Amino acid sequence: MSRVAKAPVTLPKGVEVTLNGRQVQVKGAKGALDFTLHELVELNQEEGKLQLSPRQDSKDAWMQTGTARAVLNNLVTGVSAGFERKLQLVGVGYKAQAKGSSVNLALGFSHPIDYQLPEGVTAETPTPTEIILKSNNKQLLGQAAANIRSYRPPEPYKGKGVRYSDEVIIRKEAKKK
Repeated sequence: MSRVAKAPVTLPKGVEVTLNGRQVQVKGAKGALDFTLHELVELNQEEGKLQLSPRQDSKDAWMQTGTARAVLNNLVTGVSAGFERKLQLVGVGYKAQAKGSSVNLALGFSHPIDYQLPEGVTAETPTPTEIILKSNNKQLLGQAAANIRSYRPPEPYKGKGVRYSDEVIIRKEAKKK
């Protein structure tokens, strides 16, 4: 049985949830997001809370209910507060510059990389070696951050590359003669 599924999703002020069949729409100050419920999951809307329950008592139903609860909680958090992901560029000459809906990266290649941000994700570069990505969609934000990181993932010997700000790189010792 999923413990996550049993916890209700509390709705902060300014967040509106509408249920149309299996389609759930969440609206808030930072935008609107949609989600389609699995057929094994049932959603009950109470005053200020969303309670999810399985339609039948099976392992699959409880798993889907826990997943749906986590996704709905992320949607509610996204439209009310939003999400943020910080990336750091470590290496000599590694730079980033946000220009509208793209990020220009200089990562030691012979050419600069222009990464086109997906719709709904914005980027800031407070310093040339730091990128802050913001969005109301957690999945889209994580995918954009992973795509930028994939151009030059951190290497274990010197730690150079693009890393998440909270990521710990385990360093290896170089060969000894």
